[in-house]
Amino acid sequence: MAIKRTSKKKKPASKKKKILHLFIRLVIYFIAFSIAWVLIYRFINPPITWLMIQRNFENSEVPKKVIKRKWINYEDISTNLKLAAVASEDARFMQHNGFDTEAINQAFKRNQLGESIRGGSTISQQTAKNVFLWPHRSWLRKGFEAWFTILIEALWGKERILEVYLNIIEMGPGVYGAEAATQFYYDKPATSLTKRQAALLAAILPNPRVWSPNRPTNFINRKTNTILRYMPYSKIPE
Repeated sequence: MAIKRTSKKKKPASKKKKILHLFIRLVIYFIAFSIAWVLIYRFINPPITWLMIQRNFENSEVPKKVIKRKWINYEDISTNLKLAAVASEDARFMQHNGFDTEAINQAFKRNQLGESIRGGSTISQQTAKNVFLWPHRSWLRKGFEAWFTILIEALWGKERILEVYLNIIEMGPGVYGAEAATQFYYDKPATSLTKRQAALLAAILPNPRVWSPNRPTNFINRKTNTILRYMPYSKIPE
């Protein structure tokens, strides 16, 4: 009888150990898979994003399966647009390691005072989210976003991050990336954007399906002027 009681006590412990081992294996597999995925996209351009797929199936003014997009290399993207994007979206892009702790602290203080808070993800975080994750917000997705942000900062570097960001970012209804946007709005290549045109494109990034650089509201014009003032102080990969 004593032996039977001992075996009964060991079964739950054995089951818990199996579950723990399974969990550890799954975590290891996920880490290995995610590192491999990020390394692949260091050398191969992402063919599509979850947001593009979602937008393509939403009821909107954009016909089904119409996506305006053309990949261009980092050196072929207008320097004006690179500076404008950094000035608008992530002023400390070259200084942080993917997470702008100073901006987070400022946002927390403003929240304590009851003031409105700017959305404020860094360009690295936005790139990680847009390339690897689904669009809908959740704490789970935020956790994955942090992990992929760490990976692209470590395995890609700033130049590749900014290149991917400016090639996949939504810039209008069915329009993704710098080249498609400049062709769509200005009928010219992305290498030839003026400072104001670049600043206007950067100004609409938070809501490009509502705002347009060709029909800027008073708010967009004010934001564009602010971006133009900060562009000379922005730092980008050379």
